[in-house]
Amino acid sequence: MEKQKRQTLNADKRKVIADIFQQHFEDNSKYKKQHSEAIETYNDMREQAKVKMNTLVRFHQPQEDVDTIRSMVNKYGESGGRLYDDNCFHVQNSTPRMDTDYNDNPIEKYDDVHVEFKANKEFLTAYYRDELKAKGLDPDYDVRLGDDYGKRNPTYYNAESNIDKYLGFGSRNDASGQTSFYKDKWKEDFKLIVIGTSYCHSRMFQTNEAEYNWFKSFEVAKENIILAHKNLFDHVDKKMQKLKLGLKSYRYFDQAKELADKLGVVLNESVLNESSSMALSIYSPTNLADLLTDEVEQTRDEKIAIAKQLLQAQQNSLN
Repeated sequence: MEKQKRQTLNADKRKVIADIFQQHFEDNSKYKKQHSEAIETYNDMREQAKVKMNTLVRFHQPQEDVDTIRSMVNKYGESGGRLYDDNCFHVQNSTPRMDTDYNDNPIEKYDDVHVEFKANKEFLTAYYRDELKAKGLDPDYDVRLGDDYGKRNPTYYNAESNIDKYLGFGSRNDASGQTSFYKDKWKEDFKLIVIGTSYCHSRMFQTNEAEYNWFKSFEVAKENIILAHKNLFDHVDKKMQKLKLGLKSYRYFDQAKELADKLGVVLNESVLNESSSMALSIYSPTNLADLLTDEVEQTRDEKIAIAKQLLQAQQNSLN
């Protein structure tokens, strides 16, 4: 009986294998669960925060006062007062704490917390990490650097640009036709009419210590999503650094298969078929679903643009 020829590995095949291991490490990591739980916790608190903020603001600035100023503005213009549609608030603790001034004299200080219902790019990248990955983007481009900004290179800036465009922080003049962006969605999600200027810090809404601490915990919940994203990446990246070193030393597929079996990773030789790397990228369930759910037949140029985008995403992942 003829002995079956051993499947040899090259850089592309090692990349395919590494991607399978990485997905396994992520899916089975406690940090993946923590990331999902952090998002769920924030979502729940955000809905509560909307109710609490509305109650607090309307306590200090009753609706009848808002209505009065609106009628004054309609009659006298800016001289009648100022109203602003706001998603940014400062909540102040009504219980002061003792501190000292520059001359070491005792003084009372009132702590406050800055509460925003809009979201910056760092938060949205962490919040939508799974979706961004499914779209062939790299949501880990920034956490991968750590504090070493000297490592920023063309791959980094390309990944950043793609994230910016998808979330709505970059140019909106591309040919994608996208009109709805997460940056706008979060900015418009919750607003209240407030009396005063457009400067958020110029208004302090004072509340009791318990409510003040709740709003502090709400802001912590937002930061926890960013932290969970970083922890997930760091955990998996440490494993991947070791794995890639091992894969470089493997010449044959059965060596990687033996490792996969020991770790409980599902790895079949069929993934190394010709063009399998491209197939994994283009024909993943999410990407394939996107291609098959177009309501209007795509033009030739649109099809070429999609192919180029997917190819670029694959090449970025190889770098």
